[in-house]
Amino acid sequence: MIARLPLAALLAVGAAALPVQVSAQGEIERIRRNPNALILEAARVNSGADMLYVSGQLPSPLDPAKPMSAVTSLEEMGDTKAQTISTLGKIKEIVESQGFTMGDVIKLTLFVVADPRTGSMDFAGVNEGFRAFFGTAENPNTVARSTFEVAGLVGPHFLIEIEAIAAKSPAP
Repeated sequence: MIARLPLAALLAVGAAALPVQVSAQGEIERIRRNPNALILEAARVNSGADMLYVSGQLPSPLDPAKPMSAVTSLEEMGDTKAQTISTLGKIKEIVESQGFTMGDVIKLTLFVVADPRTGSMDFAGVNEGFRAFFGTAENPNTVARSTFEVAGLVGPHFLIEIEAIAAKSPAP
């Protein structure tokens, strides 16, 4: 049976008694229960936030003057740490070109290949490169993050590819 109350009775109850959830439009919440954690557990983005989705980016050669087509060895690309820094540097350029900052990045997805010189994924090198961009004096924020070890990337000399999602509240 459905109870029907007159409008006057509903108004008498008052809005405070009604279950209403209100959140600010465009609000971004970073969820980290452990303040010492390297990454977030989650990030919540409410409707109205400005979002930017960055396609997977690959590192550049250590020598910025060398075109990718001329790279013939892994040594020309650097180790996992160097490639992580290079890739996050590209992401930084992209987000800044769109009016965002690295502090607006809320989610990263990392695809990492085992270094053929060691036969294993250099997770420590990934995290060292990551720390150059997140949890710093310039950018105290960190991100939600997933890291996958993959069999290979688009070229034989790449050890990492990174996708990014950035979000910011609309300007007042």
